[in-house]
Amino acid sequence: MEKIDSAKLPRNIEAEQALLGALLANNKAFEKISDMLKPAYFADATHQKIFAVLTKLINKNHTADVITLKDYFEQEGTLNQVGGFSYLLKLADSASPLTNVEHYAQFIYDKYLRRELINTGYEIVNGAMQENLDETAVDQINTAERALYNLAESGDTQGGFIDFSEALTSSLAIIQSAYQKQGKISGLPTGLNQLDYKIGGLNNSELLILAGRPSMGKTALATNIAYNVAEFFAHDTETPPENKGVAFFSLEMSSEELAARILATTTQTSSQKMRVGDLDESEFTRIAAAVRELENIPLYIDDTPGVSINAIRNRARRLKRSKGLGLIVIDYIQLISGTGDKKSEGNRVQEVSEISRGLKILAKELKIPVIALSQLNRSVESRDDKIPQMSDLRESGSIEQDADIVMFVFREHYYIHRAEPKHKEGESDDAFNKRHVEWEIRDRQTANIAEVIVGKNRHGSIGNVKLYWNGEFTQFGNLAEEDKLPEQHG
Repeated sequence: MEKIDSAKLPRNIEAEQALLGALLANNKAFEKISDMLKPAYFADATHQKIFAVLTKLINKNHTADVITLKDYFEQEGTLNQVGGFSYLLKLADSASPLTNVEHYAQFIYDKYLRRELINTGYEIVNGAMQENLDETAVDQINTAERALYNLAESGDTQGGFIDFSEALTSSLAIIQSAYQKQGKISGLPTGLNQLDYKIGGLNNSELLILAGRPSMGKTALATNIAYNVAEFFAHDTETPPENKGVAFFSLEMSSEELAARILATTTQTSSQKMRVGDLDESEFTRIAAAVRELENIPLYIDDTPGVSINAIRNRARRLKRSKGLGLIVIDYIQLISGTGDKKSEGNRVQEVSEISRGLKILAKELKIPVIALSQLNRSVESRDDKIPQMSDLRESGSIEQDADIVMFVFREHYYIHRAEPKHKEGESDDAFNKRHVEWEIRDRQTANIAEVIVGKNRHGSIGNVKLYWNGEFTQFGNLAEEDKLPEQHG
């Protein structure tokens, strides 16, 4: 594919000259655009060299004018390459006291972006034409998306210092939001009141780890929360559209299975009956009606198996741009593949650490909460005390370090129900019956009880939250006030 003549690419040489002249006339103006421009953003190679030297001199607290630049280029032997002393004088003469350096800098940057977009387009086309066996078409799409996003972020000047007064104002806005909300929380409501109170809801830029052994209900809890938040978004009139939407990356279950779980919960229909089709007409009618009601819920499911951290990042960015995004849920960390970096290749612990770090960066970048599920080590099963601990995080690496909140799902009933007493040798019937009755009572008492153990909370207290659990409908919910666990602080 033939490239466009570089002279025909978007550029504005006069704007570049005006900006350089303004900086030569007033070095203090450099402070206004130092974070915005790089030498490569100039279309003219001569202007790139002049801006690079000008930047170097100013950063070393030297005066940058036609004399110092002339001296620098002469010592380097490149004065003729930048048009000689006469061109430096021309630049200085082009300056105006009214020159708006920020305006010209933005103008130059916009032209640079347009040139880079064109170049990126050619690279995408050429890459697709070559059909490299080591890179699939999907890989090329991910590479293209990453290149476009990096291009969009290249001139981001939002970083840097923030006045303490501005930080205080932002903090007060968050506190005011929590004060005005019925649930008295600062973040998104999970729909589980005690959990919201404990962690303050799901807050922007936070990485929340939800961990547990198999059959504890990690996916069910994450699905319940994802649905509750999506339903909140569907009826919320205050949240901007670009901040609405829940992305659920389901690396283990299919989108149909996940949708069936949500239908089971919302229609209070047995998931087993739905699975085998054992439904009467009224139940099927109720499910069909629920489907129509739920169609407008902003919940998006990606069930690609073995998706990479880079793909998650690219797809989340794309969803936020196209439809809006306010929460990401990932089920689960250990099923995500890494970046393929040679440093972490073959080292799963290091790779998982890279993934958790990437998820935290994604939460901060998109300014939304990210919930990532995680498996626990089997060592839990070998202990008498089955309550999970931070050390049980599987392939933990930096998971604990990167997470703002670490929560464990624990259902004691799972272990109690499987520990039905057996008749011991030499044990009397009365003794056995007594033990069995005690087991039956404990089995019933714990059947519909689940706990979320907050093991780490960067911005609040730790402790246990008691929830209602209904396995038939894969549902977590709120318990009556008297059934809740006493608060535990740490």
